[in-house]
Amino acid sequence: MLNVGRLSILSEVARAGSFSAAAETLSYTQSAVSQQIATLEAETGVTLLERHARGVRPTAAGKLLIEHTEGILARLQAAEAELAAVAGLRGGQLRMASFPTAGATLIPLAIVKFRAQYPDVELTLAEGEPEEITPRLRAGEFDLALLCEFGSPQDGYGPDAAAFRSVQLLEDPMYIALPPKHRLVRKAALRLSDLADQAWVQPSSTSAAARYVVRSCHAAGFEPKVSFESDDYRTVQGLVAAGVGVALIPGLALSPAREDLVIRALSPAPPVRQILASAPSGSRMAPAAPAMLEALQQAAAAYSHPVTEA
Repeated sequence: MLNVGRLSILSEVARAGSFSAAAETLSYTQSAVSQQIATLEAETGVTLLERHARGVRPTAAGKLLIEHTEGILARLQAAEAELAAVAGLRGGQLRMASFPTAGATLIPLAIVKFRAQYPDVELTLAEGEPEEITPRLRAGEFDLALLCEFGSPQDGYGPDAAAFRSVQLLEDPMYIALPPKHRLVRKAALRLSDLADQAWVQPSSTSAAARYVVRSCHAAGFEPKVSFESDDYRTVQGLVAAGVGVALIPGLALSPAREDLVIRALSPAPPVRQILASAPSGSRMAPAAPAMLEALQQAAAAYSHPVTEA
């Protein structure tokens, strides 16, 4: 493969018309320039410059190679400019993913903050459940993802700490959703054990969210009787409002909450899920990812749970 440095020297010698003039422009010695041209001619197997009394001029082969060189150098300069723009967040792309409740609450706030500073970075967002997003983040399909953990890291979808940079955004407490006419609506201090005899609505049994609900109920001394399952919290709210069961719903999923629901906090402390943002670390991290992580942290700090007990 031809050396780009030697090609640029050939182009400069042809432009300057002599080895000495090119050497002065390039801050090389004349012998160094002459040696580089000789090496290039040996690599190509053709004479590239004709020597004459007043200097040098390119041969037909030299002119052809110089034309290609100018195109190569122009593309390299363009690549350098684009890379500098990406590194300086004046261009490039950031591919994000989020689970629905964070995508509806935290992501819009962070995008507004990010766009105000870096309007030229192209942002894309894919939505899915954490168990779907995490393998795709590991595979390099996304540059950054919002994920969640229930109780402890092994209960959630956070990627490997060694290969990913993860930041905790906020704690998302879980609330009890009750039908409006439920007998426990007006109980002063509602405990999870008070709901031991109730029918439950929860996410699908294979999800970390459902396992956490079941484990929380076990800790309260009972096995929940699950009547309905749905991974869409709007459906869960609708089923509770219809009176077919009660549910533990994260605060982000209650933005907004239906008006025909009663939302109660649990005593003495509610179950909590951790919301985190993860991006590949080291050389795999997209240039725009640190800025978006910061924007997400700012959005989470400013976010106020809209849940009020009704």
